Amino acid sequence: MARKYKQIHRKEIDFDIKDWEKIEHRAAACHTDTTKYLRNIILNTEPNFYDMKEIAPLLNGMRIISTNINQIAKKTNETNNIYAADVEKLREECESLFHTLNLCVSMLRSIKA
Repeated sequence: MARKYKQIHRKEIDFDIKDWEKIEHRAAACHTDTTKYLRNIILNTEPNFYDMKEIAPLLNGMRIISTNINQIAKKTNETNNIYAADVEKLREECESLFHTLNLCVSMLRSIKA
């Protein structure tokens, strides 16, 4: 004997007010209700996955810079003085990080295209 009702699985998702308003606006633009809109987006949109190994140098650079910034802030607060060498080192590491970031973004763009 066949089941009278189809089996379903419910999942609750929380959205903040701004995100929910955005979803409602997009659903209205498609002339559908939010439930149908979300179901359609979830089931019919392919996810984009990226190899995060390429971002590891970026994260490492961010850790180094944040450590240096904390050390500079601590010294500055203790002595009410900042050293030009510390600022220059921070500038060089920022430039290196920005270069790595630009490389990662360009790689991700080429993968997505």
